[in-house]
Amino acid sequence: MTGPPPPFPHPSQPSAVAGIGQFQIGVSPIGDIPTFDPWVTLLSQYANSPVITSIILAFNSAMDFTQTMSNFYDMMWNIQTAQGYGLDVWGRIVGVSRTLTIPGTTQYIGFGEAGTSWTGFGQGIWYSGSGLTQNYVLGDADFRRMILAKAATNITDGSIPSTNAIMLALFPGRGVCYVADGLNMSLTYTFHFALTPAEFAIVQTPGILPAAAGVVVNILE
Repeated sequence: MTGPPPPFPHPSQPSAVAGIGQFQIGVSPIGDIPTFDPWVTLLSQYANSPVITSIILAFNSAMDFTQTMSNFYDMMWNIQTAQGYGLDVWGRIVGVSRTLTIPGTTQYIGFGEAGTSWTGFGQGIWYSGSGLTQNYVLGDADFRRMILAKAATNITDGSIPSTNAIMLALFPGRGVCYVADGLNMSLTYTFHFALTPAEFAIVQTPGILPAAAGVVVNILE
């Protein structure tokens, strides 16, 4: 864990700063936790006693949670560095899942009344009973961006500039993307780059990008 150095106190500030232990509220950085030195608990005349030193060092090794707290901050609390289960917890907090459902592309033999998922003889295969969708599990990097986008959507004002900012943050450096209000209870998300099946699944997942209730959402790429 890293963090910026504590700022110099303003001359008008009192010298005594409220704190918890060595942590000074408003001054100390949120970063590396100093490791407790068990040797400070020993008087010099007992420093060479193998029995006393072994007891104190063993107790410190069993009770010191410095590394545990550091790992908790890095792997779970800090969204920018969280991994695996930590991101899964963040997903539950903001209301998204790592597993997305991607529409299948297989064409089955059938009739026009069945819609676009069916085709004629010589163009498709017989339906085997399997589902027409497939599940895709996002990696940590993609899931982190999805979580941040959903968190922004949860608190957004729903305006066009706010939605555009969320789209650009969701696909940084990919190209031009924006939302347009059709003025007829419809929104169109336009992407001037190709979306992967997983990215398309993210975009079409309800709630990831802002959209008012009852508004038809169209996706163009």
